[in-house]
Amino acid sequence: QDLGVADFHCVTGWTVRGRSYTGVPLRDLLSKVAGGRWVMATSMSGYSSVMPFEEAANSYVILSMDGRELPPESGRPARLFNPRLYGWKSAKWLASIEVLDYYVDGYWEALAYHERGLVSANERFKIRNPEVSDLCVG
Repeated sequence: QDLGVADFHCVTGWTVRGRSYTGVPLRDLLSKVAGGRWVMATSMSGYSSVMPFEEAANSYVILSMDGRELPPESGRPARLFNPRLYGWKSAKWLASIEVLDYYVDGYWEALAYHERGLVSANERFKIRNPEVSDLCVG
């Protein structure tokens, strides 16, 4: 379905504005799952990224951009995308989506990047953030 226009934000400070996307709201897929606090996306290359379940429910599996099939460098055949989160959360070449009851670092999270990565809160690196990090316990 047409997902409208959104911006893509890189953690290094650049933004691609006003792209239109077509795909599937991840909430449609997650509605079939009972429970879970975290969602891990893994790419065909083995790259992985984790996000809180609530943010994953606001994400999309993107299949096309600006009316054209995703180019390989942008993640064809599919990539995860959440316009609220920094780009490292948008796994390219999407191979699997796993719902977890517990927190596990993805690739960049293991290198001290933030568990959630919310652009509006400038969540770039891990800090003691009770709103998110308390979810990591247990």
